[in-house]
Amino acid sequence: MTSHLDLLHFTAMSHSQIIPAVWELPEYFHKRIGERVGRQRAMVDNGWLLLALHEPPKPDEKTRRPRLFCRKPDGEWLSTAPGNGRVAMQKHFEEYTRMLDELDARQDKATSGSELFAITAALLPLKRSAANFHDALAEARKLLPAAAELINFRDQAYDLQRNAELLFEDTRNAMELAQTRHAEEQARTSHAMAVSAHRLNRLAAFFFPLATLAGIFGMQLYFGFSPTESPVPFLVICGIGLLLGIVISAIVSRRP
Repeated sequence: MTSHLDLLHFTAMSHSQIIPAVWELPEYFHKRIGERVGRQRAMVDNGWLLLALHEPPKPDEKTRRPRLFCRKPDGEWLSTAPGNGRVAMQKHFEEYTRMLDELDARQDKATSGSELFAITAALLPLKRSAANFHDALAEARKLLPAAAELINFRDQAYDLQRNAELLFEDTRNAMELAQTRHAEEQARTSHAMAVSAHRLNRLAAFFFPLATLAGIFGMQLYFGFSPTESPVPFLVICGIGLLLGIVISAIVSRRP
């Protein structure tokens, strides 16, 4: 914490690239904030409150974008977010809520494991950010109990964190259920293919000796109506062969 002389020392130019240069903050905050915001946290110095927060993370976003909220000792709020005062904080909450609602709607319409996996991947950083957001407001409430509005902010952050956790758990459970169903379908298909292959192997083994002998010695059968020029015997034999082929195909392809 700063001394009494430090309390009187304000600067119009920021030592950090994050804190706006027009903010006249105690030197203590400039020493705590560098070129990056770091983790979400609360800092208090003699009635001044600075919340170093993150914008709601988007999918596949590695770098967290800073968003600062400052409460002066007289109760006035400053923010780098759109809006002024407490309105900016409410818009910050609404941005989290809107992203969760969009992911919830996607989860209701998802029909495949890949879609659910994409939703889970988007929810994970959002859930973590919401939890850290709540921790920062809970810390601010402890450090500055005189700020009554922090009670509502903290409770809203808790609801936000809880909703994110519930949606994440529901999506993960749905993804695990979809994966289980897919595995069961694959197992049934593999079993049916194995049974069909076994039947084909039995048929091949049954006709293999006959086919081998016919290939070695050759077979030419002569019978009574061979010399006739009528195509009826040929058509009858073809019909019988096709019929037997259909019967054998039905037996082989029959599911157990």
